[in-house]
Amino acid sequence: MRRIQHSLSAALACAAVLPAQAWATNGYFSHGWGTASKAMAGVATALPQDSLVAATNPAGMAFVGTRFDLALAFFSPDPRGYRARNDFATQTVPATDGNTDFNVTLPASGFISPGRFDSKGDWYTIPSLGFNYQLNEANTIGVVLIANGGMQTDYRNAVWENFAPAPDQRVVGEQPVFATLPAGTPFEQGGRLLIRDGQPVPVTDPFPGSENANPGGVLSANGSTGVNLEQLFVKVPWSYRFGDGRQAVGITPILAMQRFEAKGLQPFRAASVHPDRVTNNGKDTSYGAGVQFGWYGEVSDRLALGLSYQTKIWMSKFDDYKGLFANGGEFDIPAMFNAGLAYRVRPDLTIGIDYQRIFYDEISAISNSNDLDLTPCFGVQPKPSFCLGGNAGLGFGWQGQDVVKLGARWEQSERWTFFGGVSYNSELLKSRQQALFNVLTPATIRWHITAGASVAATPRDRINLSLAYMPMERIDGSSPSITQTQTGSLYMEQKEIEISWSRRF
Repeated sequence: MRRIQHSLSAALACAAVLPAQAWATNGYFSHGWGTASKAMAGVATALPQDSLVAATNPAGMAFVGTRFDLALAFFSPDPRGYRARNDFATQTVPATDGNTDFNVTLPASGFISPGRFDSKGDWYTIPSLGFNYQLNEANTIGVVLIANGGMQTDYRNAVWENFAPAPDQRVVGEQPVFATLPAGTPFEQGGRLLIRDGQPVPVTDPFPGSENANPGGVLSANGSTGVNLEQLFVKVPWSYRFGDGRQAVGITPILAMQRFEAKGLQPFRAASVHPDRVTNNGKDTSYGAGVQFGWYGEVSDRLALGLSYQTKIWMSKFDDYKGLFANGGEFDIPAMFNAGLAYRVRPDLTIGIDYQRIFYDEISAISNSNDLDLTPCFGVQPKPSFCLGGNAGLGFGWQGQDVVKLGARWEQSERWTFFGGVSYNSELLKSRQQALFNVLTPATIRWHITAGASVAATPRDRINLSLAYMPMERIDGSSPSITQTQTGSLYMEQKEIEISWSRRF
């Protein structure tokens, strides 16, 4: 008991300093939890191997005994970013004196600066831990802490710097168009000018002198661009074993905390119902809760089945970003369903298959389309509901995601166990016309190739290793309602190494 108390104290100490930032490959969720599960591409629903099985199926805790697991992953989402092409729409503006030699070709709308841009980032550390206690032959209680994230980018450039006039640009026409005009043209009248009906009008900032001022122009972006979502989950699973000890059910109350920050999104302030709550407001925090249910059953000596469902986690709103996310800053965490089977081909070889459904389509801030004409959002009061922060405000255009996982475990000896796996997930974007906001979250990964090993260090302790490689995937797309003809691509590649220590009591 003293050993258990020491391990639990260590778990709580780690919880106090556990960073919430993490990375992910299935949208913004990890491909698995627990080193053995990760080494099998995330297979776990019907194959409990450690206390972190509770993150997938709480019923599995009935079959892992009293134990403690502590893991540290090293993750590299590199390269990741976007490429914008030089195919934006243009228009020819005639010189005011009729001299065609001074006609100027300008972009016909806002556009993203052409070129390839990689988000900053290197290797990141991601801790996780789990503890399970066997109360009696039928009941267990535990605690699991996992970090999650995945929506993180940090571009050195101002992605939307060409969405409005910069200090050395001119604007012509009722709808803004942008370019630096050659010296000597009739437009060169000094200063930043908006020409309407032949009359120059100064470009002014709708929030002069405030923290949300736009020094580059009414809609221009300045400085680096990016977002960062960090999440921490505390799960307290209880399991009950029945049916001659071959079945179990589990339930897990979930407490969640998340932090979010956005920067460089100045062009979207004027299209928001809360213009001062869109970008560059630092980190904001929200809290929430949900619940997870699970069932596990050994239907024969060789075959086991498992099911689990995690409800949507209802979160408080991001007040500092209520002008960015739909429904005034609402950013709930989507529900998730898992089904799996594990088949023991021979005494030393087990094959597992999992199916996972992540319900991103039920979260407005994630699923709402971002390919919308925002023209009615500028200057109109009250603003339409599809403007940023409105009840139907712009989102990332994600749909629900399906994931299929296949893994194998070979128990080579009492000391050594080896793992391998592969998984594939469906595309996140509803259409290839949702590229605008997904520059901030290039979640393009489809395939996961994994391997790993576990070695018994002592009769009670094991050291575990998992390796994962997610090949680069590219999505070509556009946002015709906003950037018209301009096209581009999103891309990402990922690598992960995780090492863990497990102790049975």
